[in-house]
Amino acid sequence: MRIAAVICAAGQGKRMGLGRNKQFLELKGKPLLIHTLERWKSFSFIDELVVVVGAAEVGEVQELIQAYQLNHVSQVVAGGAERQDSVYQGLLALKETSPNVVLIHDGARPFIREKHVAELIEAVKEREAAVVAVPVKDTIKRVDDQQHITETLKRDELWAMQTPQGFSYSLILEAHETALEQRVLATDDAALVELLGHQVSVVQGDELNIKLTTPQDIQLAAFILSSQEKG
Repeated sequence: MRIAAVICAAGQGKRMGLGRNKQFLELKGKPLLIHTLERWKSFSFIDELVVVVGAAEVGEVQELIQAYQLNHVSQVVAGGAERQDSVYQGLLALKETSPNVVLIHDGARPFIREKHVAELIEAVKEREAAVVAVPVKDTIKRVDDQQHITETLKRDELWAMQTPQGFSYSLILEAHETALEQRVLATDDAALVELLGHQVSVVQGDELNIKLTTPQDIQLAAFILSSQEKG
């Protein structure tokens, strides 16, 4: 059983307001992407790891990987215009080794726990497609373009999707290639698998597996890191 991971870090992070890829934002003295890659370095069950970044950033990321001795990174490849395009490039980079399972993870989520990754892999082995997610705590309402509430959704049926999302390699490659042919653009990889008619299972994660998107998230991440260092 060969297990690979694709770390997607090609986005520009416009909501962060930095004017460049947020993956290079320093968090307690290290670029955000390095925090994420160091976390994945501790997962001994990962056989191959591909990092996808912007085309202009490949050399810079390769230098960072060498500087931080992240020898578990197999390849750094250039992404595309959309996250979906970037994930597809990461999947194509795995074609030669053709892993059994591939996990797709956001480079801006540095706090994923080994326990949840291991549980995700087991779920994929059994059912071919699974995601890490958490139950929604707040009441969610549908609102129209006039800012009027039109529907209150059943909270006990709602989950917030996180990453990693895991799939059999052949299934997720088929899903991406089908989406490319049909010109379908989705917000996550699970949605592409759903469009094939394949069921996707959920593995419960935790609230700390945040995606750093806004300046406020950076402050929270620094607090989490400090807490983990103390504990």
